[in-house]
Amino acid sequence: MLTLVANAQEKKTLFIILDGIQRELLENNPTPNLDDIAAQGGYAHAYVGGMKDGYSETPTISAVGYNSLLTGVWVNKHNVKGNSIREPNYNYPTIFKKFKENYPNKTIAVYSTWLDNRTKLVGENLEATGHLLLDYHFDGLEIDTLSYPHDNKSDYIKKIDQAVSTYAANDVLSKGPDLTWVYLQYTDDMGHRFGESPQMDAGIQEADRQVGVIWDAIKKREKTNNEEWMIIITTDHGRKVGGRGHGGQSEEERATWMVSNKKFNAISKNTPGVVDIYPTIMNYMDIAVPKNQAMEIDGVSLLGEAFASHLTGTLNGETLTLSWEDYNAKAKAMVWVTPTNQSKYGETDIYRQIGEVSLESGTATFDLKYDYDFLKVVVELPNGYINVWVTNKE
Repeated sequence: MLTLVANAQEKKTLFIILDGIQRELLENNPTPNLDDIAAQGGYAHAYVGGMKDGYSETPTISAVGYNSLLTGVWVNKHNVKGNSIREPNYNYPTIFKKFKENYPNKTIAVYSTWLDNRTKLVGENLEATGHLLLDYHFDGLEIDTLSYPHDNKSDYIKKIDQAVSTYAANDVLSKGPDLTWVYLQYTDDMGHRFGESPQMDAGIQEADRQVGVIWDAIKKREKTNNEEWMIIITTDHGRKVGGRGHGGQSEEERATWMVSNKKFNAISKNTPGVVDIYPTIMNYMDIAVPKNQAMEIDGVSLLGEAFASHLTGTLNGETLTLSWEDYNAKAKAMVWVTPTNQSKYGETDIYRQIGEVSLESGTATFDLKYDYDFLKVVVELPNGYINVWVTNKE
């Protein structure tokens, strides 16, 4: 007798960046659509800015935060230091590039209120990105000053956000891109202009409405197609006290948040970073990554079994000390080091194994027998890697 097995649902992912919404304002405003998504999955406090006072310290600036999500690494690797996006290091590939390498016949899309997201960060059709092409996109309206005349209240940005979210929702419903980024800007403008204010509150509530338009399209798409969608929404930075500026390393500027319709693992209770979204998508979408590239990813997946996260380290003379957060007391992990950084040039570093650790200890110390100036340290987990860069204090 033949047993008929239903075809597995096709997985799709859409992530949204709502620019510049500090955590406390999000939590103090009515956001019924974000709440509906979180009720199916979860809401987590998160952070941007890399390791404060460490090698990976990263400016809490918009494009820098976007690229940390897109590449899964901090600024010391992706090299986007500000909104001018002068010299991105495309040797740390975006999630779109890795997805297309794995699934060349599947579709990718960007719907954005800022053109540079596609042309510079994703790097569409650039030699350095292998002439990566988007299947669908909708952006550039901010340079159409006839249709969207600029004004000193950013009403034109509000209208562009409305157009972008509507277009994205329509494409989700009619085309169902496999991997999609939606970027909306108006809340950032409200923060810079008015700080913590009724105008910012209204901007947050409007952003939630626009998320709802996209979320409704996803739910309709799931009902009419054999698809399972993951949606992740986050922001790119917090703000200074008062809600206007950002860019530094204060707790308020580093504090962000995440919402998803998928249930996060235990790492979400320990303040995940924006870089964790990249491996989360890779996990969900079954995207394979070569070992040399996987060892460079700064984030860890928020789906599946959690083993360890938040690796830190110090190098004093010949002594390397590591610490991490542990989630599985029975697991062991291997520790690797290299004094080189060939990944910056798209090459492969040669790592040396220095020992095995029990993750439940949360810390380990190694005598390296040699005085290094700099080390890249990777802890190989049962399901991935965590890493940290350290410099010798002596």
